[in-house]
Amino acid sequence: MKKIVINIVIATIAFISCKTTKESKIKDVATLAERVDAVVKKYEALDIFSGIVLIAENGNEKYHKAFGLANRETKEKNTVTTKFDIGSMNKAFTKTVILQLIEEGKLTIKDSLGMYIKGFPKTAATEITILHLLKHKSGYSEYWGNDFGELTIDQKRLPALVERIKKLRLHFEPGTDVMYSNSGYVLLGAIIEKITKKTYNQNVIERIITPLEMTETYVVDKHLVPNKAIGYYKNMKGNIFSNVGYTEVPNPDGGFQSTPRDVVKFYNEYFYGLKLLGASIKNNPMYFKNTIENRKSGKASLMAGGFRGSNTAYYEILRDEISIVVFANMDEPVAERLGADIVDLVRGETPKKPSLPANQNVYKHYKKFGLKYVEDNFYKLIDNFHSEDPKGIVLNGIGYDFFKEGNIDEALKFFKLNVKLFPKDANLWDSLGEAHFSKGNYKKALKHYKKALELDPFMESSKGMIQKIKTKMK
Repeated sequence: MKKIVINIVIATIAFISCKTTKESKIKDVATLAERVDAVVKKYEALDIFSGIVLIAENGNEKYHKAFGLANRETKEKNTVTTKFDIGSMNKAFTKTVILQLIEEGKLTIKDSLGMYIKGFPKTAATEITILHLLKHKSGYSEYWGNDFGELTIDQKRLPALVERIKKLRLHFEPGTDVMYSNSGYVLLGAIIEKITKKTYNQNVIERIITPLEMTETYVVDKHLVPNKAIGYYKNMKGNIFSNVGYTEVPNPDGGFQSTPRDVVKFYNEYFYGLKLLGASIKNNPMYFKNTIENRKSGKASLMAGGFRGSNTAYYEILRDEISIVVFANMDEPVAERLGADIVDLVRGETPKKPSLPANQNVYKHYKKFGLKYVEDNFYKLIDNFHSEDPKGIVLNGIGYDFFKEGNIDEALKFFKLNVKLFPKDANLWDSLGEAHFSKGNYKKALKHYKKALELDPFMESSKGMIQKIKTKMK
């Protein structure tokens, strides 16, 4: 789960009927540990990584080490059995259970949302299908919002999230576009519960965790998980904060606690075995087209999860049966970047030099060279940023860091630059309006909030602030 914009690539699979002992496909396997250690040290030197790295070939471990602290307050160190929040990586668990129910004849890929969950608007109920939910084509975006951190734990559980999603709008007609959707996987979990008459978590335990003997995986509230890592993130100045209380419960879109060793058990079965799903499902390109292609090309398939202060990544080179797992209890995209570096290492290639997270890198260069330099070199400065995420997030985050410090004038500089760079992003105009409102510049605030609504007529925060401003201006 992600930031709230949470960013993941869910790999698809093709079935391989058997495994044979092979000569290692890892380049210079004898020096692998030394080379990986050297790369990890570069990340540690920047204080942007702590966690676990596991490399396996044909399911056999070739490298497995823990780094840094699980808890910076108590100085408890990470170990290879420390439990990490795997975020959206557990969407693959949800997908697996749905496909099992299809195999069992308990639902079909064309079934509509309204067949299983009542109370949705007509378009959503009748036009969204199981396939749309699986492939992020439902039209629903995120159930996250500015108020999410203030919700009670019960309001973050599956039944309450379904009610929350019912109030969301569709961004496009179901099936006509793609938009990454945590909401879609929450709804799949609710459908699983409706069909099986068991909780989503019970289904995962009985259908996946127990058969695969995943003894280090937990699908309970986070405070009940033993030996777990606390997540940490940094603001633009490098000040560090814990993410305790950010995600407290596991749901169908993310939040399981696990270890790299257990996750390898799952994905080895997911990619190559027959315990969870039959060959006919695994060979069906409707579900697994991309990894069939990756098996032939040798491309590394990525499964990832993350949110503020947490990032996990799993690369599978399907052709060579090489697994690379990086769990980090620090901000994304560090696990994905380190994992990609290790992919380079196993192929005998030279990885890129690690760099500071985008927000810190931009702030560092702003203080040294000024705002015009940031504008002219923006994309170069945010090279260490999720390729799929809206780029306006970076400057918006810096603006709000200044906002929290009470430095509204500095925040305004970044909000103004942001709308200059990304003039069609309604959220950024909303932020600019907020900054002007906080300074009492109501006319300017009103102008920017109206611009936000022009771009996105459904932006509730802008609607509310316009009414508030009109009341103040009477």
